[in-house]
Formats: sequence, C-alpha cells, structure tokens
Amino acid sequence: MAGGLAALLDDIAALAKLAAASVDDVGAAAGRASAKAAGVVIDDTAVTPRYVTGVSPQRELPIIWRIARGSLRNKLLFILPAALLLSQFLPWLLTPILMVGGTYLAFEGAEKLWEAVTGHGGKEVPVAAEEDGAAAEKRLIGAAIRTDFILSAEIMVISLNEVADEGLALRAAILVVVALLMTVLVYGVVAVIVKMDDVGLRLAQTRFGASAALGRGLVAAMPKVLSVLSVVGVVAMLWVGGHILLSGVDELGWHWPHDVVHHLEEAVHGVAGVGGVLTWLVGTLVAALVGVVVGAVVVGVMHLVHHVRGGHDEAHDEAAHGKGAHDEDDAAPAP
Repeated sequence: MAGGLAALLDDIAALAKLAAASVDDVGAAAGRASAKAAGVVIDDTAVTPRYVTGVSPQRELPIIWRIARGSLRNKLLFILPAALLLSQFLPWLLTPILMVGGTYLAFEGAEKLWEAVTGHGGKEVPVAAEEDGAAAEKRLIGAAIRTDFILSAEIMVISLNEVADEGLALRAAILVVVALLMTVLVYGVVAVIVKMDDVGLRLAQTRFGASAALGRGLVAAMPKVLSVLSVVGVVAMLWVGGHILLSGVDELGWHWPHDVVHHLEEAVHGVAGVGGVLTWLVGTLVAALVGVVVGAVVVGVMHLVHHVRGGHDEAHDEAAHGKGAHDEDDAAPAP
C-alpha cells in the first residue's frame, strides 16, 4: 500500500514537473513571438488614440474598454482558430489573406491623407455632443475594431510563424498568451495616453509648486501629443500595410520589390554610427511609399465607383421623378 502511494506521488511529481516545463515553454515562446510582433504593437498603439480624439472625456475609457474587448474577441474567437486551422491544413493561404489586410490598411491610411489634403474629411465632433451619440459611438468603435482586426491578425500570424514548429496544442496556448498580453499592453498604454490630460488637470487644481506646473504642462501638451499620435497612426497604417504587401509578394515568388528594398538598405547600412538607424528608416520609408501608392489606387477606384453609383442613383431618381410628374399629368382631370 505504502509502495503504491509512493509510486503515485512520484507520478504526480513527474506530471507537475512536466506541467511546469510546459508552462515555461509557453511563456518563453510567447515572449519570443511577442518580441517579433513588437513593431505592429507600436503601430496599433499609435493608431488607436485617433479614435478617441475629440471624444468627450467621460466617454474615453469606456470606448477604449469596448475597443479592447472587441480586439480580444477578434484575436481569440476569430483570428486564432482561423490561423491555427489554416497553418495546419492550408498554410499557403495565410499570405494572401494577410495581403488583403495590408491593402485595407493602405487604403485607410491613404484615405486619411486624401481627406487631409482636400479637406473633405470634416472636423471630428465629440461623440457626447451629437444628437445620436450612442449610434455615433457605436460607429466609431466599429471602425476602430475593424482596423484593429487587421493589426491583430498581423500580430497573431507573426507570432504563429515564430512557433510554427511546435505542436498544435502548444501553438494554441502560445497564441492565447500572446493575444492576452498584447491586448493588455496596447490598450493599457492607450488608456494612459488619453487620460494624461485629466491627470494633469487634477495636479494643476489640487497641487502646488512643481507638481502644479507639471499638471499645467501635461494639460497644454496632451492635445498636441494626441494630434501627433493621430498623424503617426496614419503613417503606421501606410507603413504596416506596405510592409505586409512587400513581404507577401516576396513569399509568393515575386522577389524583385523586396530585393530593391534590400539593396537600398545595404547601401546605407555601412554608414558609420548611424547605419542601423538609416537601414530602418529606408525600409520604413519604402514600405510607407508602397502603402501610399497601393492605397491611393484603391481610394481612386472606390471614389470612381462611388461617383458612378451616385450618377446612376441621380439618373434613377430623376427618371422616377419625371415618371411621377407624368403620371400626375395623366391623372389630372380635363378642364
């Protein structure tokens, strides 16, 4: 009896060690995967504050929470299962799907540039000040979650590529950890950024001396910081979209665009002291330019389609109006 109990305890200890090792493996792999996706995380963090710029302060954190919840739902319920299934059965399909997402990001960034240049975008109105505040807030959150979906997919696929050699169960566990970690990181930072002006206001009102001066500085600086982040978010969409497209065409066998970028990076890599920075800047600039070009083409096509549809709808309305007037004439009694 004692021997059987000892054997059982030994088995339990062995299982505990195995579980601990597995947890360590998941944590280490999740850390490696998260590091590889750090660039997209920075882009996601820069993009999101744009959606709460101009929103009334009391709605900022609830909106960020709802976007974060939608982001986590995207990652766990849609992206993770789809990525695992595709990586298991149709791995060749991941790249084209990512390229569609990259094209969408390029389109959205180019559309914001078009609105800034032409002035057609209009000024953002605080959601709480609008008559249909709930509907407007829902549209804003939906737009943020759609953009986050593309960036989340990029984060998850990059992470998946880092652990592609692991078993299916371990891959799933690692991606769950990455999804939770990245969502908390991104939206925690976003919440801090957008509430810093409120912190500054409280310091200015309740403190004295250096603390009050710091508070006034935060209040004065945060609108400029959010404005800069809004611009950075647009640039990030173009940069990430262009990078996805360049990497995608290279993986699909069309190598020369990626080779051109590589040669340009090599040309500046040897510059003493700043070679690494220049290499990153060249790669980023080229990816952003690709995003601008592709996005501009899509914006042009979308505007053309909208124009054609608008002309067709106007012609249809005129025809209907003319027919209605003709019917009224026919129905009028003879004098």
